[in-house]
Amino acid sequence: MILELLGLLGYIIASFAFFVFILLLLAARNNTLSGRLVLMGSLATLASFGFGALQLQQHFSLKIVFVFETVKILLWSLLVLTTRERLFSFKELFHNKNTKQFMLIWLLSSFASWWAAYHLQGGGKYLFLLFLVFNLWALVLLEQLYRNAEIKSKWALAPLVIALGAMFVFDFVLFAQASMLNKLDFDLWYLRSLIAIISVPLLLISTRRMKDWSVNVFISREVVFYSSMLMISGLYLLFMAFAGYIINYLGGEWGSKISVVFLVLGTIVLAALLITERLRREVKVFITKHFFANKYEYKDEWLKLIQQLEISQSGDYYQTALRCICSTLQIPNGLIIKKQNLGRYGVLYSEGISPDQNLFYQLENVDKFCQQNNWIIDIREFDKVENSYPDLTLDSSVFAQLKISIIVPIMIAEDLYGFFLLSSPLEQKKPLNWEDRDLLAAISKQLSHYLSLNEANEKLAEAKQFDAFNRMSAFLVHDLKNVQAQLSLINSNAKKHRNNPEFVDDAFATVASAATRLEKVLAQLRNKTVLEFKQKKASIKQILTQVAEQRNIDSPQVELSIENDIKMVIEEETFSSVINHLIQNSQEATNDNGWVNIKASYFNKRLNIAISDNGSGMSAEFIKNRLFKAFDTTKGNAGMGIGVFEAKQYIEGIGGTIQVTSFEGKGTTFHLSIPDINIVIPADS
Repeated sequence: MILELLGLLGYIIASFAFFVFILLLLAARNNTLSGRLVLMGSLATLASFGFGALQLQQHFSLKIVFVFETVKILLWSLLVLTTRERLFSFKELFHNKNTKQFMLIWLLSSFASWWAAYHLQGGGKYLFLLFLVFNLWALVLLEQLYRNAEIKSKWALAPLVIALGAMFVFDFVLFAQASMLNKLDFDLWYLRSLIAIISVPLLLISTRRMKDWSVNVFISREVVFYSSMLMISGLYLLFMAFAGYIINYLGGEWGSKISVVFLVLGTIVLAALLITERLRREVKVFITKHFFANKYEYKDEWLKLIQQLEISQSGDYYQTALRCICSTLQIPNGLIIKKQNLGRYGVLYSEGISPDQNLFYQLENVDKFCQQNNWIIDIREFDKVENSYPDLTLDSSVFAQLKISIIVPIMIAEDLYGFFLLSSPLEQKKPLNWEDRDLLAAISKQLSHYLSLNEANEKLAEAKQFDAFNRMSAFLVHDLKNVQAQLSLINSNAKKHRNNPEFVDDAFATVASAATRLEKVLAQLRNKTVLEFKQKKASIKQILTQVAEQRNIDSPQVELSIENDIKMVIEEETFSSVINHLIQNSQEATNDNGWVNIKASYFNKRLNIAISDNGSGMSAEFIKNRLFKAFDTTKGNAGMGIGVFEAKQYIEGIGGTIQVTSFEGKGTTFHLSIPDINIVIPADS
């Protein structure tokens, strides 16, 4: 009875306090949105406590009081939301996504709860659930507002947060118990007026400090994490209250006692879950991944990596790769290990770490684990968090001795290439979070391609060196074969023409030419490169005449037709060799009673040479796919397959063209066209 009297007195005083507070607000004439919400929230609170006082005296239904409670929780929550969202007008209030969502949920929930309260037996419990949920929601909003506000704004917000927080917390406890027992604890109901009385001066202080209610708020990850944990806790307690109600309903005489025991046990379970590091970590990662921008700006990190790879002055690409991944998290030391086979590893590059055989033994277990999971391993997490890396067995002291904290697998396709072994980041004592891991994984993937590409380039360069040597050898053999053919031809005709002075003179000239060519071949072999001939002005007529005379040792004879004496700056030896190859091919494709013609002319500022025969000819398919292909020959062991290839390479190299017209069984014509950039026509021609 005394407590009821105190409750009545408290409700009257609370009503009077809010009445005075409302008069002060009206006198201040604060026409901002937040000022009006404070006024309307205070009016709803005055109505709630005023009718609460009448109910205690007249004993009418509490549902009348609950009507004002429903409006009160809406208005105070909207005040918190508008302050957080920095809204300054009702137009902004009704257009803001968060406030519209809140009001819609409040409207639907309130309608459903009040409908159930009047149409369902025991429907009052739905009102308890309504107040329970919205007081919890209001607490979350209030916590977000204060935690994310600037430091200078917290000074003004603190009284408001304490005042509203006290009312929300008390009502949450009140209605949580009512939801569990399906009835109000009137001892708590009487005492709630004291909280309202204490809140009034705090609200007054905040209204004086926050004249324009402008608060700069930044929603941080930590705040959403703590707010989410608070929301999870509230929902869990709500579920426990509902379960307690079911137990109480079904348990009969012992129901209330069992429900209390159940609630206590559930609270213990909740506390155990909240202090479990793994649950907290997983909730935090989920929130950060799905509701916030990344810790790293991946575009900037990617461009930074590309720039590092481009400007690297080191000729050692292993060193470049290690420094790139170390610079990502400001890691001072590390090394790259390459897997040779299971149990055998080689150090590609090390900086600040000297590995030993014990490390390689430990890498065998890491190897198997990374092949299956492709996880980045943090030795610090491995030591602190039990079962953080299932089925991985490591002696962490080996890594600690070498100051290795992070193991990043390097995967090329689906195969394990090796590892980046890194020390701890300079500014990060805690284990890697998911964003650090994602960044390291992305950079490791890029660097794996970088390493693979450079190793492939090295192998390709080595193969090209062998290829260049083989090509050089093939060209040298081709020249030697021509020299050998000339000498063999002299030898075969010596018995018949040895007494012919012209034959003797020609033989000596051929031997001298062969000796000169062999000297060049020896020079090429000594230098291990293709000899570069010097360009000089030469007579095209003279070159073609000399080549024709050399080839006329063989049959059929070559007929030469030149319109004028064209002089040209050219590599005489190479040009002569090319013409020689083409004439030789024509002679070999033509019977001894056939013919081979050479025609040279100057037309339209180009030197044009046509080498024709009436030999066996070639098919269009052969010309297209095989004629100009190196080392492809139809002569078997007698040819190298590079004569026409060399001719095409040379003619196109000096800006000319080479075309072929051929008909099987009728003959072939090679058309050479060389631009006149280096051609000189005598004035008298």
